[in-house]
Amino acid sequence: MQLENFGGDDPLQRAVVISLFTWRRALPSDPVDDDRCGWWGDSYPSVANDRIGSRLWLLRRRSLTAETVRDAQAYAEEALRWMVDDGVLLSVVVTAQRQGVERLVLFVRGVSADGQADLDLRFNDVWRIIQDAV
Repeated sequence: MQLENFGGDDPLQRAVVISLFTWRRALPSDPVDDDRCGWWGDSYPSVANDRIGSRLWLLRRRSLTAETVRDAQAYAEEALRWMVDDGVLLSVVVTAQRQGVERLVLFVRGVSADGQADLDLRFNDVWRIIQDAV
């Protein structure tokens, strides 16, 4: 995965990577043809309805269209929402962008709750990661 502006020791950045690229269990309403995936720990959350990861993996059998880009952005926003809900960040903004035929880029920007750090991350090859999923 090519990630710009990534400091591996930064816990906020690590939390974003884990949240986006750990595959969350599909919802009952999600169209899947085989495995619903998901992290086993979500079966026994310490907080009701607490989930880890994203549903980006659901895009793996789709073409990279404008609708797919919108869904990728929505799945990424869903995956990172906990950071605001739990008071880790004051805000988080995700932008998904198609670049060329086979490239999906995610931009994640956020402001930490303590005001000490801002997130400004760019994930350059999200489409390849999704296609290699599961």
